[in-house]
Amino acid sequence: MEIVIVTGLSGGGKSKAASFLEDMGFYIVDNMPSQMILKFAEFCSGGSSRYERVALVYDIRTAAGDIRTELSDLIHKLRQSDDNCSMLFLTADTDVILHRYKETRRKHPLMDDTCPLEEAVRKEAELLAPIRALADHVVDTSHTTLSQLRCELINIFGSGDDGAITVSVTSFGFKYGIPMDSDLVFDVRFLPNPFYVMELRGLTGLDRPVRDYVFSFPETNTFMEHIRALLAFSLPLYQKEGKSILSISVGCTGGRHRSTALTHAIAECVGQLGYHVLENHRDINRGI
Repeated sequence: MEIVIVTGLSGGGKSKAASFLEDMGFYIVDNMPSQMILKFAEFCSGGSSRYERVALVYDIRTAAGDIRTELSDLIHKLRQSDDNCSMLFLTADTDVILHRYKETRRKHPLMDDTCPLEEAVRKEAELLAPIRALADHVVDTSHTTLSQLRCELINIFGSGDDGAITVSVTSFGFKYGIPMDSDLVFDVRFLPNPFYVMELRGLTGLDRPVRDYVFSFPETNTFMEHIRALLAFSLPLYQKEGKSILSISVGCTGGRHRSTALTHAIAECVGQLGYHVLENHRDINRGI
């Protein structure tokens, strides 16, 4: 089992880091007391594959006493076990953390009537300095974009397809509305409609006669050539930017013939380009 302790300065990016680790397959637990973490680790070691990778967010709010003593003792005990345990420390410059708190208007955990924000930030940095020294990985998010943070975590903790993008291609009918999660929408209502061919009306774009009809027109093949070029160009850039799922929606009038045939072709194209693809046909059985 792999355990990652995610800690660091308040406002340093722990929550974002935890979200990215969750996307990478880690089971996330936030603010669990140190006494419970050891029991939880023991439970996970004998549990299901769901707990093979665990990330535990631990910060100054969690500690019952001196966080330096609690966290150093915790790390020591976890590293004595058979589990693969490491610590990720998120930090940022003081002025950057001050700016983030002013933007979010949240209260720093050490801030009170006698301790203003800037003093609370500096005090926490001093308290956590020994913890930072214990960390296996220190990431400074002062001038890091979210996509850069994601890439950094993939470089540190990634395995296999952690950085890969999944492309979801969905056919739909405009008469039923555009899918809400669409990133890219292609309107193929300019193509000849098989609905008006009596022997094709009862079939769908997944049936060979309809697909042969749709692709018998030169404009369909020209359209697909442009789509292939667009995907070959843009998918690596979406992946580099850190997008994990890209939703492509292809629409015709009813979502049964043209959009279904083109969606199937686009899904095949995405697969040929080497990406994981999901093919869906939202409205294929509507209006029968």
